[in-house]
Parts: sequence; structure tokens; C-alpha cells
Amino acid sequence: MSGSFADSYLGRLRAIIGPRPVLMPGARVIVENPAGEILLIRRGDFQLWSWPAGSAEMGQTIEDTARTELREETGLVAGPLTPIGFASHPEHDRVAYPHGDVLYAYAMIFHATAWEGELRADGHESLDVQFFAQDALPEDRTGTVDRTLGVLHRFRASGGVFQLI
Repeated sequence: MSGSFADSYLGRLRAIIGPRPVLMPGARVIVENPAGEILLIRRGDFQLWSWPAGSAEMGQTIEDTARTELREETGLVAGPLTPIGFASHPEHDRVAYPHGDVLYAYAMIFHATAWEGELRADGHESLDVQFFAQDALPEDRTGTVDRTLGVLHRFRASGGVFQLI
């Protein structure tokens, strides 16, 4: 999202509906380096480690959403993005923000192994950005980290079958 939250599609919608639950399309990006480490961000809202991710803006494709969120939250510009799964579980993909808003995420999950740019946090949505070994993830992470990483593992094990979670 370029600019402020209030100017975003979700921000404008929130001005009308308040904190009531809303369904929101979005994207998550699993960035994996050649060593097999994955990129996580420390979220500004929950102070927990999670994926570069975010909600779609009016007029964006879901791939545009993934690319925009990755660039804004990490400074990286993705090369090819492979769609590997879709998350829409009514319990696991429900987000209750600290200020009271509730969102049910419908998120396309992309995988990227090539990118350009310098890794950096934006200081708002992302407070830190780091690559982690998949067997040494930080304990203070969102539940979406393990579920989404499972998508990548099953995608590979199945020979590339798209995963629904």
C-alpha cells in the first residue's frame, strides 16, 4: 500500500464499517534464499514474526498485491512468483488486530527464489526483516508461518500440486 492506511481500500472501507468483520483478498510471499532459508518480517502491529503479506488494493491483480507488499515491507523486488496455495480457513485466517478490527483473510500464497534490492524494514508494517533456517524459526511468530510453510513443503512433495488450506 502506498501512502497511509486511511488512503488504502481497506482503510476507506473501515471508515464506513468500523471494526466489524470483513472478508479481504490478499497475498503472502514465501521468499527463499539459495540456502533454503525463508524471509520473515517482524510485524509492526503484533510485534510477531510473519510473512511479507497484505491486502489487495482496488485495481490490483493478486500478483501485483504480492509484489507491492514484498517491496514495501522488505525492500525486495520479486523475480518470478509461483502461486503455490490459497489460505481461507475461517479460524486460522481470522485476524483480530490489537485495536479491535477483525479481518478474514483470503490469501494467495506465492513462492519466490529470485529478487533484487536491499533488505530493509519499513519501520511501520515491518520492524525487522531476516532470513531464518526452516528448522530454526523464531518462537514469537504468527500461526500463519507454520501453516504457510507447510503449503510449500506439500507443494514440493506433491510435484507441484496447488494447495488449499
